[in-house]
Amino acid sequence: MDISNQLPPDVSVLMTVYNSEKYIAKAITSILSQTFNNFELIIINDGSTDRSLSILQNFTQQDQRIRLFNQENTGPAIASNKGLIHVKGKFVARMDADDIAFPTRLAKQVAFLEQNPEYVAVGSRVLLIDPDGWSIGPFAQKTDHEDIDAEHLAGSGGAICHPAVMIRTETLDKIGGYTEQMKSSIDRDLFLRLAEVGKLANLPETLLKYRMHLKSMGNANRVLQRQMAAMAVKAACQRRGMPLPINMPNDNNHQASPSEIHRKWAWWALKAGNIATARKQATLALTKNPSDFQSWKTLACTIRGW
Repeated sequence: MDISNQLPPDVSVLMTVYNSEKYIAKAITSILSQTFNNFELIIINDGSTDRSLSILQNFTQQDQRIRLFNQENTGPAIASNKGLIHVKGKFVARMDADDIAFPTRLAKQVAFLEQNPEYVAVGSRVLLIDPDGWSIGPFAQKTDHEDIDAEHLAGSGGAICHPAVMIRTETLDKIGGYTEQMKSSIDRDLFLRLAEVGKLANLPETLLKYRMHLKSMGNANRVLQRQMAAMAVKAACQRRGMPLPINMPNDNNHQASPSEIHRKWAWWALKAGNIATARKQATLALTKNPSDFQSWKTLACTIRGW
């Protein structure tokens, strides 16, 4: 008999799902394969219209640690707060439906928070992958609280990767969970508020594969993301009684085309030495816009290998 199943979970892994049939099985499997066993997996199916719900129901029948809740679509902030209502663990680990956690992720983050009571949240470094799971390259976030908070105040994204973070449940309760008025950048708003009641950190190890794809919130609506980021920064500055940063996010940012996004991934992969991925992404950039000179230049560099 598994004694861990009779104990209150130390960790509540919270995942919101919307139309993720292509990736959800790998994401869930990566959580169920953790070396740390005393957790529950709370899944909010946020009105998916594809096969996500049936896939989730199959997993629920296979593992009693999974608790599935189905609802009409509300968006990530409201869905996340619905999930927080059900958590039983003293730590909440966020997870996205298209990412892959490394097996020791939960164990290492629990150990850090247990040993460092002044910290209210801990993330990790991540490995960026493309939609097919090909490695793009590492994303080496800073590890110290001051650096992380400064990046969030400057409007920089990714100082902590939201699906790689673990947060103290009591702290989430204290700050009121997610701001439901935020239609994007809910992570930046959350981390700015968490930093006002405790310290944040990133472990220097890579504990998550973070999937990049064209339909992600950041790529699908960059302008909205920047607007919401600016709103979060302004609210944080008002709460802290400090002036707005000079380099505030603005709402006039260029919306990148699919060709530009693939080209960006190609350069990142090339820099990381992932030549096959770089060539693949450069080719996709050209497919999206065959007349683009920069994409031809990128492809040439990937063929040379530098």
